[in-house]
Amino acid sequence: MRRAVCCYFREDGMFKGVYHGKQCHAADIPAVLARAWAAGVDRIIVTGGSLKESREALQIAETDGRLFCTVGVHPTRCGEFEESGDPEMHFQELLGLAIEGIEKGKVVAIGECGLDYDRLHFCPADVQKKYFERQFDLAEAVNLPMFLHMRAAGEDFCEIMSRNLYRFPGGVTHSFTDSAEDRDRLLSFENMFIGINGCSLKTKENLEVLRGIPIERLMIETDSPYCDIRNTHAGSQYVKSVWPSKKKEKYEPDSMVKSRNEPCLVRQVLEVVAGCKGISDIEGLSRTLYHNTCRLFFPQDLDASADAQLESGTRVQDS
Repeated sequence: MRRAVCCYFREDGMFKGVYHGKQCHAADIPAVLARAWAAGVDRIIVTGGSLKESREALQIAETDGRLFCTVGVHPTRCGEFEESGDPEMHFQELLGLAIEGIEKGKVVAIGECGLDYDRLHFCPADVQKKYFERQFDLAEAVNLPMFLHMRAAGEDFCEIMSRNLYRFPGGVTHSFTDSAEDRDRLLSFENMFIGINGCSLKTKENLEVLRGIPIERLMIETDSPYCDIRNTHAGSQYVKSVWPSKKKEKYEPDSMVKSRNEPCLVRQVLEVVAGCKGISDIEGLSRTLYHNTCRLFFPQDLDASADAQLESGTRVQDS
């Protein structure tokens, strides 16, 4: 089963064994990746949330041919533009990094960028809006899709998007947790996808919103090490796959760390989407969602036979 997943490797270090500033176990990215490849994950996109993280994401992506990355600044960290002392130079460094990564065949999107009004204590709305808009300059300069973040900011987010749609070739609003109204606003934009992970599947209302996303406009992801599916989540009723896990204090390389999300768990997101939408052909659903991911991030090497099959009418339909 082929799947592509967007995955975080943040500098706060869970994949380096660091939790809340405490070293609990050795870095284990190789073990995490091994579980992902064994689970059928085909490619992983390591997302950048700051200039520093974007540099680290590129370094990680260069370690394996199946790893790719993004370059951008998360809305809660947009203050770094002005904190740098020279916002334009900061932008130019992001642009240079994106160009470097494109030349290496590794950078596939600009982001993570957008608006987050749930966490204004990290960065005020006016600063978020200013540098969200600025990152469209980045996407336009390198002609890449955008990896987008929207939290409790649907009206402003969609207004800014609508003014800039012509400047980039498409995008995905990932980790979607907002309303049916916001879902429909996003779906009104051409070449825009909605990304679902564990945070998107917590409540009955979340599942109703998911049911209204057409499969051909949907992507699945983990957003690991965060956004795992927990037993208290409404979507957990559809989860069938499990992996052994241990508390971080009792770490073993062959087990996952309890409550730390990993790319292999994208299988669980797939199972929830299938169950929620009443789709029995989970393999076909996986192929369709993989195809969606390739359409946006890897259009140059879409699998020709799978593409032809999907276009010939074998695409999975919602029930």
